[in-house]
Amino acid sequence: MEESKDVTIYDIAQRLNLATSTISRALKDHHTISDKTIKKVKKAAEEMGFRPNTLAAGLRGNQTKIIGVLVSRINRPFISSLISGIEETAQKAGYSVMITQSHDSYTDEVNLSKVLYDSRVCGIICSLAMDTRDTSHFQKFIDKSIPLVFVDRVPKDFNTYRVMIDNYSAGYKATKHLIEQGCKRIAHITGSQYRNTYSERRRGYVDALLEANITVDEDLIIDTTLTFEDGESASNSLFDMPIPPDGIFVSNDTAAVGAIQVAKKRGLKIPKDIAIIGFNDDPIASIIDPGLSTISHPAVRMGQTSAKKILNHLKSSKKSSESKKDNITEVTFLNTEVVVRASSNRNK
Repeated sequence: MEESKDVTIYDIAQRLNLATSTISRALKDHHTISDKTIKKVKKAAEEMGFRPNTLAAGLRGNQTKIIGVLVSRINRPFISSLISGIEETAQKAGYSVMITQSHDSYTDEVNLSKVLYDSRVCGIICSLAMDTRDTSHFQKFIDKSIPLVFVDRVPKDFNTYRVMIDNYSAGYKATKHLIEQGCKRIAHITGSQYRNTYSERRRGYVDALLEANITVDEDLIIDTTLTFEDGESASNSLFDMPIPPDGIFVSNDTAAVGAIQVAKKRGLKIPKDIAIIGFNDDPIASIIDPGLSTISHPAVRMGQTSAKKILNHLKSSKKSSESKKDNITEVTFLNTEVVVRASSNRNK
C-alpha cells in the first residue's frame, strides 16, 4: 500500500487558487488577510487534513514554542503535580512541554540538558538531580538568552530565575511541631546536603533543637536519596540505637511512610512511642494509617509560577531589543504550613 503524503500549504494554495504566502498568513490569523479568506483557508485545511509543522517552523526561526522540563523522577507525586502546573500554564499560552527525567543522576542530567538544548526549546525549567554539584552544563542556555528557571531543588550560586519555598523555615516548623508534642530526641532523615533544599531544612531542624535547649546529635541525622527503601533502612538504624529517637522529621513523605511501616512492624505505638512528620503533603500522607503529619509543599503553584517566569521573559524579550544575557537573580518564595495528622499528634 502506498503511504499517503502529508498535505502542505502548496496543496491548499492549488485547491483555492491562492498564493502560498496568503495561505501561510491566513493560517496564522495575520491582520493583512481578510476574515473571509482566513475562514475559507482554515476550512479547506481541515477538510484536506492539513497538519502544521510547528517544529519545522520553530527551526526556521531558531526557536520552538516548546518549554523543556528536566526533573528528577516523574513518578513522585510532588514532581507530577509540579509538571501539571507547568503544562496547564504553558498550554493556555499556546506552548507545548517536553518532559525529561534524570533519575537523580548527574550524568543523565548533563546529557538531557544537551538534548533539550539541541531541540531548540524556548525555555527550560529544571529541578536538579540529588547528586548534582556542578551546574555549568546549564550555562549554554544563558549564553543563548534562553530563559532558565530552577524550581524546588535549586543551585546555591547560579544567576537565573529560582522558584522555591523557604526550606529553612519549613524545617524549623516541622521540628518545632515535634518538640511541642513532647519529643526530646528527634532524628532527621534527609537528602543530599549538596542540595540547598535539604541543607536548609537541616539548618532549620538544628536551630529549632538549639532554641529548645536540645543537644544536636549527629548520629540522629541520616543522609539518603529519600526513597521508600531509604526510609525503611534509616529508621531501622535509628530504632536499633541504644537510645532510639522519640520523634523523626523526614524530608519527604515517601521515606516517611517507610519509617511508619518499620515502626508498625516493630510494634511501636505511633505517635506515643515515635512521632513522625514528613514533607510535601503527598496523597499517600492522608491514606497511610496512621495519617502522616507533613509540611505542605505547593507543587502545582510552583509549576505555574515557573512557567509564567518563562512566558513573561519571552514576552518581554520580544518587546525589547536589548540583550537578555544580563544576570537574573530573581528568587520567588512560596509559603508552607504544618499539616497535623495522627502520626505526630499527641495532644488529641
